[in-house]
Amino acid sequence: MFKVNRKIEYALIALKHMSAKIPGQLTSAKEICDIYQTPFDPTSRVLQIMTQHGILQAEQGAHGGYQIVKSLEKVTMKELSDMLIGPIEIVNCFHGDYSHCEISTNCHIIAPMLNLNERINSLFHTITVTDLIAAKHQGEKGIRKKQAKESAAVK
Repeated sequence: MFKVNRKIEYALIALKHMSAKIPGQLTSAKEICDIYQTPFDPTSRVLQIMTQHGILQAEQGAHGGYQIVKSLEKVTMKELSDMLIGPIEIVNCFHGDYSHCEISTNCHIIAPMLNLNERINSLFHTITVTDLIAAKHQGEKGIRKKQAKESAAVK
């Protein structure tokens, strides 16, 4: 099953949170972790990586934090994925131009998998962070309603 890596999830959580703030207002990693219940070390590392790639700016000190400095309309999911987890590779058997799989000499789906990988990369190149964090979806209500029922049943 294809899944989005947790690092990308933490990055999107942080970027959505920061994009709702007044420009120039700082956000700490602790603030994000406290509000969204994300683990501190991975969330902090994601913020540092986005800072190194020019999406965020960090200010040190007791009242420091991060702020968005690059337009999220110019940051694609491909760019975010590449910086946080590396190139998108939908199967483990090949990387770039080579395969380290023991059955690759007899495999008859190398071309289809390469084609699928290229199409996913192309798709990710067309989706911006703004597209995702500004999106609304009907399914969200149902998920939240079910979570509320399950949470109430546990209490």
